[in-house]
Amino acid sequence: MRSNDDRVDKSITFQPVNIAVMTVSDTRTTGDDRSGDLLASRVIEDGHVLADRAIITDDQPKIVARLEEWIDDPAVDAVVATGGTGLTGRDVTPEAFRAVFDKEIEGFGELFRYLSFQKIGTSTVQSRALAGVAGGTYLFALPGSPSGCRDGWDEILRYQLDIRHKPCNFVEIMPRLTESVTQRRRG
Repeated sequence: MRSNDDRVDKSITFQPVNIAVMTVSDTRTTGDDRSGDLLASRVIEDGHVLADRAIITDDQPKIVARLEEWIDDPAVDAVVATGGTGLTGRDVTPEAFRAVFDKEIEGFGELFRYLSFQKIGTSTVQSRALAGVAGGTYLFALPGSPSGCRDGWDEILRYQLDIRHKPCNFVEIMPRLTESVTQRRRG
């Protein structure tokens, strides 16, 4: 089986994506947000633009409000969130994301859990990582752990957000994401 690195066609010009990073947490601050720091550094190191960054409490209306701001902002192509994807009462990131989705990308969560299973075994069933599209903006929700963010970025997003990745990737279809969307749902 070919590796993802082997699937990157270097004859194609790289196209940076404008990515906002959201940390969902009641306890993290800019001084100790290891997962948000990891994602922000990966975005920049891989040649993309860090369009914005925010720490939002585990509050569904606040998460939805920030997502809607970024969805409506033409300078944001994708949002990568960390945190709030577990099973506790305060973990509401998936519910907030689903409230704004036009379409869910079911395969993202499935692939994330498959990759995670190889590292942490059956504990991966506690992850509700997910992705979707809203108003032409990609939305990805990863676990709050640095290792979960590393797995999600290094093994999925790095390649799917690279227009050079073949046979297909998220970037090449970005202009077509809103073809039949007449008006995006509001929560």
